[in-house]
Amino acid sequence: MTDESKGMWLGAVGVAIFSLTLPFTRMAVADLNPVFVAFGRAVVAALCAIILLWKLKASRPSLAQWKALAVTALGVVVGFPLFSSVAMRYVPASHGAIVLGILPLATAVFGALRFGERPSLGFWLAALLGSAIVIVFAMSQGGGGLQLADLALLAAVVAAAMGYAEGGRLSQTMGGQRVICWALVLALPILLPITVWLGWHYGINASPKAWFGFAYVSLFSMFIGFFFWYKGLALGGIARVGQVQLLQPFLSLLGAALLLGETLEASNMLFALAVLVVVGFGRKMAVRRQPA
Repeated sequence: MTDESKGMWLGAVGVAIFSLTLPFTRMAVADLNPVFVAFGRAVVAALCAIILLWKLKASRPSLAQWKALAVTALGVVVGFPLFSSVAMRYVPASHGAIVLGILPLATAVFGALRFGERPSLGFWLAALLGSAIVIVFAMSQGGGGLQLADLALLAAVVAAAMGYAEGGRLSQTMGGQRVICWALVLALPILLPITVWLGWHYGINASPKAWFGFAYVSLFSMFIGFFFWYKGLALGGIARVGQVQLLQPFLSLLGAALLLGETLEASNMLFALAVLVVVGFGRKMAVRRQPA
C-alpha cells in the first residue's frame, strides 16, 4: 500500500471520529454552557496529552515548531470548538453538518497558499463541485437562506482548515500524536483558568447524557481523532486527503439521526452518493507537493 493510500485510510478513520463531533456537542450544550464545553474539552484532552508526552519521552519542539503549533492550537483547539459549540446551541447538528461541508475546499486552499501545494485544475473543479453540492443542500434545508448561527459555523470552517493544514504539514516532521499533544499543552495555561471560571459561574449540573457528549468531544474529537487525521494528512498530502472530509457531513447526518433522533431523509442519501462520486474523481487528479 502506498503512502497516499495509507493517508487516505487514516484520514477516513479521523473523519469518521470527527463526524460525530456535532451531534455529541449538541448533546453537551443542551445542559452545559457552550464556551465551557469548547474550552473544557480542550483542557481534558490536554491533561491526556501531558501523560502521553511523558510516556513517549517527547523532546520539546523547536522555536519554529512552537510557532506552527500556536497556529494549529488557535485553529483546532480554540477556534473550531468555540464557534461550533456556540452554533450547536441554536441549530440542529444536521444543519451544522451540511454547512461544514465546505471544509475540504477551505483546507485545500490553506494547504495551497500556505505550503505551496499545487492542485491541478481538475482537483479544484472536484473540490468546488463537492462544496457546491453541500452548499445547495444546506440552502435547500434552510429555506433558501442562512441563519446567524451559520456565521459561527463558517468561522469554525476557517479555523479548522487553518489548523488542519498547519498541523498536517507539521506532522510530517513531528508526527501526528506529538502535534496535537503539544498544541493542547500550549493552549492549556490560557484555557484552564477560563474553564474553571465558566464552570463556577454557569454551573456544571447536567444530565448524564450531556456529560457523555462532553466526554466524547474531549477524548475522541479533541484528542484521539487527530492521531489518525494528522498522520493521514502527512502521508497523503493536505489537499488530497482533505477531500475525504466531503463525506463528513453525511456521516454526521447519520450520527445526528441515531443519537439525537433528527430526521434522515432519502434525499440525503442522493447527496451522499453525489459527494462520493466527486471524492473518487478528486482522488485521480494530480496534486504537486512541496517537500517538508
